[in-house]
This record gives sequence, C-alpha cells and structure tokens, in this order.
Amino acid sequence: MVTTGAAENIPAAQHVGLPQLRIETFPSQLFWLVVTFTVLFLFLWRITLPRIASAIAERRNRIDGDLEAADARRKQAADTLASYEAALTQARNRAHQLAEENRKQILAEIDRMKAAADADSQAAMKEVENRILAERAKSLASVKAAAAEAATDIVERLIGIRIGTEDATNAVAASATRA
Repeated sequence: MVTTGAAENIPAAQHVGLPQLRIETFPSQLFWLVVTFTVLFLFLWRITLPRIASAIAERRNRIDGDLEAADARRKQAADTLASYEAALTQARNRAHQLAEENRKQILAEIDRMKAAADADSQAAMKEVENRILAERAKSLASVKAAAAEAATDIVERLIGIRIGTEDATNAVAASATRA
C-alpha cells in the first residue's frame, strides 16, 4: 500500500470514529448549536412567521370576502328567481285571461253564427213550406179537376148520362169535405 507523507504524520487516534462523537469537540459543537438555533429562531420569529401570519390573515380575509360576495350573489340570485317566477306567474295568468277572453269571443261568434244559420234555415224552411203548400194546393186543384173529369166519365159509363163539369166538381168538393 502506498501512502503519502501527510497521512503518516497523523496520529491513529484521530482517525477513529465520527468527529461529531468525540468528547473533546462537544463544547464547541454545543456553542455553535446554540448560536445556530438562536439565529434560526430569531430569523423565524422576526421575519418568516410574521410573513406567514400575514399571508394566512390575507388569505382568510380574501376567503371571508369571497364567502360574503357569494352569499350576496346567492341572495341576489334568489331575488332574481323570485321576480322571474312572479313575472312568469303573471304572464301565465295573463295568458289564461286572454285565452278565456278569446274563448268567450269565439263562443259568442259561434252563437251569433248559429243564430244566423238557424234564422236562415228557419226562413228557408218557411219558404219551402210555403212552396209545398202552394204545390199541394195546385196539386189538390188538379186532383179535383181530374176527379171531376173522372166522375163525369164514370157517371156517363155507368148510367149513360153526361153530367156537367160544374156538377161533377161540386160533387167531388162535397165528398172531399165529408172525408
């Protein structure tokens, strides 16, 4: 094994174990431990912790503000919804009212048209009845004339005497009033 001259001059006791565990160095290690922790404690206490506390307070204030804004928007949304529902209800009521008015107008128009149609049909029926009565009277007159002529022919065949048209008409009219 080749060694350098500097390693040969170091005593063997110095090379054994970890340097942190040597009792001879404990006082200096404790001194620097206290100094380091004191500096760290002061740094954390004076600089870092106030920044963290202000960041937490700022975040808490922002969250509280956001919650208040959200609550205000929720209330505004509820008010908007209530006004929307009121407007919708009012529109529905107006639509029902208009539908009812239209239904009444349509029913009135239907009744008016029905009355006009009934009046027209009554007038047409009256006209037809008058024409039927006229045709009946005309038919009855022609039937009476035909009956009188037939009666004249029947009497002539039966008894051989020709009666007058006026006598046959009177006889047919007398027999029609008895029936």
